[in-house]
Amino acid sequence: MMVLRRLLRKRWVLGVVFGLSLIYFLTSTLKQEERTIRDRTLLEVRDPDHRIPWKVRFNLGNSSRQITQCRNSIQGKTLLTDELGYVCERKDLLVNGCCNINAPSTRQYICKSCLANGCCSIYEYCVSCCLQPDKQPLLERFLNRAAEGFQNLFTAVEDHFELCLAKCRTSSQSVQHENTYRNPQAKYCYGESPPELLPV
Repeated sequence: MMVLRRLLRKRWVLGVVFGLSLIYFLTSTLKQEERTIRDRTLLEVRDPDHRIPWKVRFNLGNSSRQITQCRNSIQGKTLLTDELGYVCERKDLLVNGCCNINAPSTRQYICKSCLANGCCSIYEYCVSCCLQPDKQPLLERFLNRAAEGFQNLFTAVEDHFELCLAKCRTSSQSVQHENTYRNPQAKYCYGESPPELLPV
């Protein structure tokens, strides 16, 4: 123990410890910077004509092609939307992540609670409504006119389902003065325009 104390009192030992710490810090910082530059470059070099693969509608009951796994909206306390556009209660979610299409409350492409402008009061209905095949031209127009700031976000989207998940989340377009919703009853929007501003 005494030898260790004497060793630590020597300036060259402290210099070596400091030097190694400094080298570790600098390499960690450079690696983080390289990752940031690589991610930024990936977004910038991405093909501007990047096309989103749109989901084709098929009914599991009439299809010989069985889907083995589904992605779903995950976050809903009582409702979920799967990537096929079905909305179901959490209790009706199958182990593969898909909604049980035989459950009485499960519906596909449901726009319940959605207004004509594409704003909905329930997130899961927004995603399901957005997944309707006839919404594809609307979403393509949005992607083509997306502001530069949004473009980086939406170019990371790989398919129709991911686009609807991202589009329906509340955004700065849903709020005014950064702290109140423009329309608290319809704050989840897949449409082109923000929610209508309700009078105070």
